[in-house]
Amino acid sequence: MVIVSIAPFAPRRILVLAAAFFALSVANCFANSLLFSAKRTPFDHQMARIQPMLSTPVPSRHRDLSLLLVNHWIGQLRAIPYRYCVEWKTPSELAHEPTGDCKGKAVALYQRMRENGARDVRLVIGRRAPTSRSTHAWVEWTTESATYILDPTINWAAQRVNEIADNSYVPYYAYTGNRRYRAAAARSLYARL
Repeated sequence: MVIVSIAPFAPRRILVLAAAFFALSVANCFANSLLFSAKRTPFDHQMARIQPMLSTPVPSRHRDLSLLLVNHWIGQLRAIPYRYCVEWKTPSELAHEPTGDCKGKAVALYQRMRENGARDVRLVIGRRAPTSRSTHAWVEWTTESATYILDPTINWAAQRVNEIADNSYVPYYAYTGNRRYRAAAARSLYARL
């Protein structure tokens, strides 16, 4: 005779299991990246050229940037014709040349935002879509109300992260100031920097 228990798990274990399933189901709702500090990235050699722009000091007096102004800057950079460049262009070089790529446009936007008081801003390298053949660069900006993807190569305005398709903008690495980060699995959770 085989005896089968109606409650094979202790109530405490059932509660823990239910909590774990709930946490995993809610995790995708955050739709952002979990960033881990990294000592090195595969892009460090290339990034050395633009490190001074990444370290642009934020003014001591805090100024709230308007989304309208940020969208104006994105539009200005988006209007620059695209042309791939092996080297990362500085914002000064981008301003004096007729073309630019995603790297140059993202760095120029990052620097302009830092100069104008943006505090929670990151330069991101990743893939525009999981099926993209090459990497892409954009800026992420976190405000009190939302996190935005700022892509002056493809978009004319900022996009809220929670309004972007789950398979778009897959981050690999992020940079802010002298710090570098490695992104965890595609936008599962977000750690504010």
